[in-house]
Parts: sequence; C-alpha cells; structure tokens
Amino acid sequence: MREENGRLKQRVAWFERQVFGQKSEKRSVENPHQGSLLGSTVKTKPVAEDKVRVSYLRGKAKKRRPGDCATDAGLRFSEDVPVEIVKVTPPELSGDDADQYEVIDTKVSHKLAQRPASYVVLQYEIPVFKRKDALTTGGNSSALVTTAMPDQVFDGSIADVSVLVGLLVDKFCYHLPLHRQHQRMAQAGVTLARSTLTNWIRRSIELLRPVVEAQLQHVLHSKILAMDETPIKAGKKHKGKMQQAYFWPIYGDDHEVVFTFSNSRARKHIEQVIGKSFEGTLLTDGYAAYARYAQQSEGVTHAQCWVHTRRKLIEAEESDPEAVSEALEMIARLYQVEKHIRIQSLQSEDKRQCRLNSSKPVVDEFFAWCTAQCHRVELTPTHPLSKALRYALNREQALRVFLEDPDLPMDTNHLEREIRPVPLGRRNWLFCWTELGAEHVGIIQSLISTCKLQGVNPHAYLTDVLQRVAIHPSSRVTELTPRVWRERYAGNPMKSVLDRSTPLCQLDAPQRSHYAH
Repeated sequence: MREENGRLKQRVAWFERQVFGQKSEKRSVENPHQGSLLGSTVKTKPVAEDKVRVSYLRGKAKKRRPGDCATDAGLRFSEDVPVEIVKVTPPELSGDDADQYEVIDTKVSHKLAQRPASYVVLQYEIPVFKRKDALTTGGNSSALVTTAMPDQVFDGSIADVSVLVGLLVDKFCYHLPLHRQHQRMAQAGVTLARSTLTNWIRRSIELLRPVVEAQLQHVLHSKILAMDETPIKAGKKHKGKMQQAYFWPIYGDDHEVVFTFSNSRARKHIEQVIGKSFEGTLLTDGYAAYARYAQQSEGVTHAQCWVHTRRKLIEAEESDPEAVSEALEMIARLYQVEKHIRIQSLQSEDKRQCRLNSSKPVVDEFFAWCTAQCHRVELTPTHPLSKALRYALNREQALRVFLEDPDLPMDTNHLEREIRPVPLGRRNWLFCWTELGAEHVGIIQSLISTCKLQGVNPHAYLTDVLQRVAIHPSSRVTELTPRVWRERYAGNPMKSVLDRSTPLCQLDAPQRSHYAH
C-alpha cells in the first residue's frame, strides 16, 4: 500500500509539474567540492578585511544603445520598414507673426505605428485591340487581340500571391487559424466564404509538395539524421472522436527539417521513409522502434539523446533527491565540455580528442554510478530511480556513440526546437479534419521551419516560389528548396504587385523576362 500510495503521489506530482511547473530544463551547477574539467570553479571564502565607509557622488549613467538605433529612444528598424514623414507646424510658424521666426534646424523623432490588417483590390485594365491593317492584308477584321492576365498563381483565381502567402504565414508561422483570418477579412469589408480560404491553402501547398520531396531526398543523404515523433489529431475515427496520427520530423546535416506524416507510430513508417539505403548515424530518443530499425539495418549506427536520460532522472528527483542530484551533476559536466568545445570552435579530430579526454571519464563514472545504485537494497523495481537507472543502462551503448563521432550532437534539442510550432498549432487550429490536411501541414511546416534555420524570410521565400514554381524546370526543383534558394534567388526574389515599385503588367518585355527568369 505504501508503494501504491507513493506511485499515485508521483503521478499527481508529474501532472502538477506539467501544468504549473517550470518549462526550462536549465540547471546551475553549484558543487563547491567538484572542480571543473576545464579549470577550477571552486569558490573560496574571501578573507575578512577591515571595511571603511566611503561616500561620494555618482552621476546617472546614460543607457547604452546599439549603433543602429534611429534615436535615443531605442527604435531599430531595417530598410524594409516603410517610413512616412509627418511634418509638424508649430502655432508660432502658422500665425500672423510667422515672419518673425526663422527655422534654424529640424529635430527628427521616430515613433512606431501600426495599421489594422488591410486588403487591397487590384484592378487590372487589360486593353483589347486589333490590327488596323487587318482589312488591307486580307485578314479577319473582327479578330481581336488581348493579353493574358499577368501575376497568376492559379488560373482564373481572384487571389493574388500576396493573399496566398499571407494566409500561409499567418496560420503556420504565427498560428492564426483561418476562421480568425476570415473574421479579420470581414471586418475589413471583404466578403468571402471560409471554404474559399481553405481551397486557396490546399492548392498553394500542393504546388509546394515537389519542393519538400526534393528537400527530403537531400536530407536522407546526410551522415547524421535526427528523428522524432509528435502526435496530431488527423481524420475522423468515429462520431465525436478524432484519429490519432503522428508527424515524424527528420533533421539533416545541412540544417533542413522535413515533417513526414503517418497515421501510426509503428516502425514501418521509419522503414518507408528512411529505407534500407541510409548509412550513417540515427540520433533519436529512447523509443524502441528506432533501436529495432537500427538493429535490422546494415550500416546504421543508433545514437540516443542524453537529455531524455536526464529527464528520467528528474522525474525521480522527489523520491531520492540526493542520488539524483549526483547524477545530474555528472551530466552537467558533460555539457560543460560541450560548451568549451563551442567556445573554442573545435572541429573534427580536435573535438573528438576533447570528448575522449574530458567527457569519456565522466561517462564511465556515470554508468559505474548507475550500476552501483542498482545494488541498493531499498530500491524496489517500481521505484522512480530504478526506472531511470534501467533506462540509462539499457541504452549505454547508444549513449556512448557521441564520444567517437565529433559531428554527432549529444541530444536532439535542435530537432525538438523545430517541433514546437506543431504543439502551438494544436493550441490554435486544434486538429486536421483529414489526413490529407495533416500532410499539407507537414509540407508547409517543413518549408517554414527550414527557412528559419537558413535565415530566410518565409514571406519573401513563399512569395517568390509560388510564382516561380510554374515556370521552373521540374528537373531543377532542388533549387527552390530554402537552402539553395538562399544562394540563387534571395538577392533578387520575385515580389508581389504590392511590393514592386512598378507592377509587372506595366514593365516592358526585358523587365518582365528578368522577373520570370
């Protein structure tokens, strides 16, 4: 009964941590008896000295501002932000005695302003014409000539590319559901059916599907793949119940991420996506499906995440705080080594030697400590610390892989940061009505997340690619992935009519060719 009572208390404590607890996993290392592997960190007690009271006057320090601030108020903005000049006329300069004053200088101040969401209707006036010499040349006098509608993403659609990109970015980058965007349009005076917005989203993402498929093929050629899974409600299971499905994001060597979709959490999806041709290191959490895949695949080395091991220990902290604190301190020393590697910018063999010299003794000490703790008589099999120790010892080989591979991270934190938009989306648009809709979420989220990793503006990227994809050769679709697009097209991207100083329909033929090619 005591064991059962303890388990129930631990379960309640876990739920309280999820709702009210601290989300950050950062912990400070404060052990005065443990020296740092990278130098002494022992805090010595200062020697008591005689103190003398000194009084003085000190001026108020001026707050330092970055060099790119527009004013002392601290406003910073790039050249992409439009600036409107507001001229202020004092009463003295507008009265009857204005000629008595002389303007000797102009004081410039800046304020940040915002307009409510606004929409613009583009009215295209396309001339219809015919040749004057049609009768003299024997042609048909009634033959009329007109120009094709420019700036078309979808033939016959009333949506400009700026609206399509705005819907995509607002929903999948800033997590604003379509029904709220629809309300914003109605308040701005635009009357559209909500299903129209849904169709625009669906058709736009379908245009981007080949780009994500090309990106996935490049990711699968990486030497190190980080993979994880996160749940999503997709498709109707029965009345009042949605089907449980999963996104399986994959992170490659060149900082690209692809969200693959599956309606199950089975190992079959790993085999279908990665296949048998992958040779390298697969970095994952402790989910057993990854380990079974690596065991049955030649040339695949399975590495596991130290952060997940650390989380298991934290779950047992309340039941045995002294022992868990000792384990967490050892893991913290491993991350101190990684911090030293980043500061020193060590690469390849130098990084490997640093891990072998500094991290390997700590790893050996950690697993020896885990083995010794397992022999404690008071630890029952159901004790939280026992579960954490078994988790670590069963994965010892996979947790040691990073010591020999300098390119392998210690954890999957870089991938979990890219998963965050999916839970944020679940809090806003809640679920995907169909499995196809979930696939579309994975497609657009792959591009937006990769844009952020590559330092690319998602709005500028999508505006260019949605216009370029129709004229771009399918054999060179890799050029439209954010990684390659940044090098080839980011310097002079195709823009929407609203962003151009001159609309495309008013440009001459060479200029239109420049935008098209």
